[in-house]
Amino acid sequence: MLELNKSGTDRSEPGRLPAQDPGPDAAPDTRPAGASPSTGPDASAGRVPLRPYLVAGAILCALYFLYAYFQYARFGSPSWDLGIFEQEVRAYAGFDAPVVDIKGPGYLILGDHFSPIVALLAPLYWIWPSAESLLFAQAALFALGAVIVGRTTQQILGGRSGLCVTVAYGLSWGIQEAVKADFHEIAFAVPLLALVCRALLLKRYTAALLWSLPLVLVKEDLGATVAVVGFLLFVYGRRLQGALLAAFGVAAFVVTLVVLIPAASSAGRYDYWTKIDKNGEQDVSMLDSVLGALNSSVKIEMLVFLIGITAFMALRSPLTLLIVPTLGWRLLSQDSNHWGMVWHYSAILMPVLFLALADGVRRSRGSHRPWLASYAKVAVPVAAAIAVAMTQHLPLRDLLRPETYRTDDARSQAARAALDAIPAGSRVETDITLMAHLTSDRTVYWVGGAPGTAPDIVAINLDFGWSRPIQDPVAYAEQLHPEARYRLKHRGGSFVVMERTTPEPDRIPGVQDG
Repeated sequence: MLELNKSGTDRSEPGRLPAQDPGPDAAPDTRPAGASPSTGPDASAGRVPLRPYLVAGAILCALYFLYAYFQYARFGSPSWDLGIFEQEVRAYAGFDAPVVDIKGPGYLILGDHFSPIVALLAPLYWIWPSAESLLFAQAALFALGAVIVGRTTQQILGGRSGLCVTVAYGLSWGIQEAVKADFHEIAFAVPLLALVCRALLLKRYTAALLWSLPLVLVKEDLGATVAVVGFLLFVYGRRLQGALLAAFGVAAFVVTLVVLIPAASSAGRYDYWTKIDKNGEQDVSMLDSVLGALNSSVKIEMLVFLIGITAFMALRSPLTLLIVPTLGWRLLSQDSNHWGMVWHYSAILMPVLFLALADGVRRSRGSHRPWLASYAKVAVPVAAAIAVAMTQHLPLRDLLRPETYRTDDARSQAARAALDAIPAGSRVETDITLMAHLTSDRTVYWVGGAPGTAPDIVAINLDFGWSRPIQDPVAYAEQLHPEARYRLKHRGGSFVVMERTTPEPDRIPGVQDG
């Protein structure tokens, strides 16, 4: 991936471009006449060794995967998303349409979120057909982002800044929370955005354009981010490239939301508009959504910590504009899950912010304001110290706790016994606890989300957190599927497995009628 940035160098337009302009505070060039301009950090770009960053990336990849693997092994998945993505990748690996039965029998996932780039994981899934392969892929993609961010920082700032920023990025709360949230498609956007920002900082504008194009295949909202890349290219003097890329980003955003997703959706629409225009059952106008964009302390806290992890130096760089589209829809959303510092939503902002930190430091080093020039000298180690200090409250701290590595506790043993009671190839309705452990070789439905299917097995964790305690599991299974009868097959700890005793229906939604 680094080769395109290396070979895609463009010649600069006459005059100084805003991307490399040290800003109005910069001191004049005091080099003696005839001094070589090739002694600065930019000129040493090709001489920065790659090996230290590959080692750092390998360590981070191991930490991310270790955390994700043991969370999975302890049956601690926080949501149904890992199961959803494994069903999608499993379908691509079998050269089938990406049907995700967890979302509903026969549900075409491209009608929910537009993320065809996930198909790239199919070869890995051929080798390793398990949810763990997705967790490893995400760990590797996040770590690749660290390699790109750290080495780019070294190229433009010199010294030991690169490794400091690698640590700061690698331990940033946005990345750590994404690791905890299991696999998501945005893992692909992290290194892509790092490469886009790298190319912009190194004046490799054609490379920036090319690296931004695949973002529209990662998730439907990233077309807006591509449009901002086009805007930056336009401002930096590449007017034709910038205008075309901005137009492409806007067109991709509109076409995906208005045409492609509705065409794949059984409902014929993009369901997530309701996250902005509805609060529960109450309609919310766009004006009210805009006025309420900062109406929560959770949102304000998130914004402060987003900039704070860069020691606030990201504010000095125009690259920070790239976070605006993602922040925009999150702040407009009525769903509180989008507002805070948990889940995976902030991961794609991390490479942008940390390369904006590097750019901000470069712009501030020669400032006429003594306090700013002095602060620029320490901003990078300050950002690294912030990341290390925050880690004591973040997921990776669990790697220091012995209980993290214990997968032989009574709950895990009971869960594995329940899995053993479920035949391979069966159709299973279950909750989050067992879901991602079943999706590699069974057809899996979300409990309560597959009416009329009469699955072979209903498997539930009685301690899952039901709104009402389940007193009679068999009666509950038959309540979900009055067309069938069930009997208790296995019970151990809080896990109950029930099997259907009546014949399979002639017509199963999402199977026969596809």
